[in-house]
Amino acid sequence: MSKETVILNLPLVILLLPLLSAALILLFFSQYRRLSAGLSVGAVGFGLAASIFLFVSLGDDHSKSDTFFTWLSIGHADQNALLPSAPDVESLDFNFSLQNDPLSRLMLLVVTLVGTLVHVFSLAYMRGDEGYSRYFGALSFFVFSMLGIVLSANLIMMFIFWELVGVSSYLLISHWFEKPAAADAGKKAFITNRIGDVGFLLGILLVWSALGTIHFDSLGEQIVRNNNAGWTAIATIAGLLIFCGAVGKSAQFPLHVWLPDAMEGPTPVSALIHAATMVAAGVYMICRVFVIFTPEALEIIAWIGAITALLAALMAVQQDDIKRILAYSTLSQLGYMVMAVGCSGPDASMFHLTTHAAFKALLFLGAGVVIYAYHHEQDIWKMGGLSKTLPITTLCFVIGALALSGFPLLSGFFSKDAILMQAYLHNKALFGIGVFAALVTAFYMMRCVLVAFYGEHRGEHAESDMKPSGEMIVPLIILAILSVTLGWEYQGHGVNPILADLWELESFGHETHKAAHNAAMIGGTIAAFTGLLLGWIIYKDAKEDPLPAKLGKLAKYMRNRFYFDELYRFLNRWTQEKMSFAADWFDRWIISGLGVKGTSGAVDITGCLLRLFQTGNVQTYALLTVIGMLFILALILF
Repeated sequence: MSKETVILNLPLVILLLPLLSAALILLFFSQYRRLSAGLSVGAVGFGLAASIFLFVSLGDDHSKSDTFFTWLSIGHADQNALLPSAPDVESLDFNFSLQNDPLSRLMLLVVTLVGTLVHVFSLAYMRGDEGYSRYFGALSFFVFSMLGIVLSANLIMMFIFWELVGVSSYLLISHWFEKPAAADAGKKAFITNRIGDVGFLLGILLVWSALGTIHFDSLGEQIVRNNNAGWTAIATIAGLLIFCGAVGKSAQFPLHVWLPDAMEGPTPVSALIHAATMVAAGVYMICRVFVIFTPEALEIIAWIGAITALLAALMAVQQDDIKRILAYSTLSQLGYMVMAVGCSGPDASMFHLTTHAAFKALLFLGAGVVIYAYHHEQDIWKMGGLSKTLPITTLCFVIGALALSGFPLLSGFFSKDAILMQAYLHNKALFGIGVFAALVTAFYMMRCVLVAFYGEHRGEHAESDMKPSGEMIVPLIILAILSVTLGWEYQGHGVNPILADLWELESFGHETHKAAHNAAMIGGTIAAFTGLLLGWIIYKDAKEDPLPAKLGKLAKYMRNRFYFDELYRFLNRWTQEKMSFAADWFDRWIISGLGVKGTSGAVDITGCLLRLFQTGNVQTYALLTVIGMLFILALILF
């Protein structure tokens, strides 16, 4: 078999192996715990090896997308309704096509790497769980769904896998469904994502109606053919509708409320969902369809990302649950990525997505070790002194925190610098928001590290000496190395150079580019050091949080997440619930009562009355006949 044939078919194997694993575990081997775990780890581990092979073969000739079969074909569709120049196609073919280009290969590597490490970590973390096999079955199904998004070559196929990711994430978030909080968190994530997905589906329909294609390879060509004022208006609307899907999946303002509640799931699930997979799917999707966004749409996207980055960073400052701190951190970093796309920088966005996958997975898995050692205690104020009892975990967590803060020469420093540079080139206000959010990020991560890992032991599990196993430590060490080195360039080869040529982006002069680079590097570095220094000054000897006394109501607003959940609860009570009560009343009394039961009751009463005249007596019938005739005669005469 030639290398070209292997490259052509390997993405299909990578995609289907986790599905096969999930089917075998959930249908046949659920009672065999070790076999279930082995199947799940083996499937994603093979996917990682194959993804590495594909990634190092980037220089080989290959087609952008490979069609394996057409699974649905719809008859003639008139495409000229919206745009006269749009093609009139005989049929709409839904092809099972896999995208096989540098962007999909990079994302494949990210998903399978983090997925493999999370699987290995889960072997120890979930060992005593009653739903051990069910957990690994759902994990395999989630990986299959996420790989489907990465490899999809058209919008319809992507939307199908998009929904499968929603289902599988629901199963994982609510894994401990016997806990009301976990069950509610799963439902909240599922329903909130559906809100964004409605817009996504409408956007897909609008793109197809306007351009006559849903395939990524041909979107650009059709847009060039229809480059007129009519298409510009349609493209803005279609782009923003498709972006709604990313708002839900990547938890952007105002649909950000589901992500922190998803912390009710197992910690490895949090690492998988919040590092490189589910929440990153929205960013990957808007980078994939970047060509459809107009400048007006990009402006809105940039500001939504900036608002999310700032709001989430402020919320994280006053959270005490270690997983919620990291969850709001994820929200903030996703806001950075979306802001970068809005500033015409999908390459910078994907660069940060890649580095973020490493250090955020590291932070979540490090938090998982702490939670496991402390018997599932998650309050940082009930920890402390972990640097002595868990030295390797502490070192890895600190590396991840510094990378997240944008500390110089770590991976996050380079990718955040790329985003800030892009913001500086397009909008100085967005640049300012990005720098301030970077300062707040460094501050709350220093707070988290100092309170949880240093100082004195606190809490009832303070003297816990439960040591993490090798399955937990090895993934931490690998991710720590990546968190340090992933942003480096090796003789011009690295993540950023690979991404640089994927999009036809706006070019700037050398002096402008140099000024933006200097501004981003200086602003980001000052923000990181200032935030870390402030965190050190305030929390180095803190026995309790001093910020509520210093910030007053602002601290209360940050702790209560600016009351977004309460606002949505209020709006839901006075809109959806009132409308449901009105609909229930109308259905109960008008449709069912007056319409259905009223009609049937009237017929029943009429029948009962008529039955009274059916006596079987001939004299009675004769009398009724005479009365009827007299009544008719009276009508005629008068």
